[in-house]
Amino acid sequence: MRNISDIIEKYLKSILHESPEGAIEIQRNDLADQFSCVPSQINYVISTRFTLEKGYLVESKRGGGGYIRIRRVELPGPTSLHTHLQHTIGEEIGQVAAEGLVYQLEESRVLTHREAEMMRAAISRDVLILKLPYRDQIRARIMKAMLISILIK
Repeated sequence: MRNISDIIEKYLKSILHESPEGAIEIQRNDLADQFSCVPSQINYVISTRFTLEKGYLVESKRGGGGYIRIRRVELPGPTSLHTHLQHTIGEEIGQVAAEGLVYQLEESRVLTHREAEMMRAAISRDVLILKLPYRDQIRARIMKAMLISILIK
């Protein structure tokens, strides 16, 4: 059985996918009532699963008429994707940012699920048993090499 965070994430992604503007506005308390959970659970889902690294921009307005706006950040077109990846990865990249980028590429169907899983395995800190900053530098090189070979298909 899925946990409540997975269910809320799936729901938000489904209404975001249906949105013609590529953005949704929600009220945290209303969503918490809908899923019979505490509002902090909504905050947790949004702050961990809708991050910029994963391809989402989140804005919030507090107060009586407050809302949370989630907007999908689209990857650039194929011609500038290479430049975008070079800029995003740079000379070094931490594990959280790297996994976020892999997630974003999988969500936008640039990577298959299998390719994404292979990348996650290759860039894991459990595999790259080096001291920082070498680990982040090697991770960046591995990611660039893998993405170049995948994107050349």
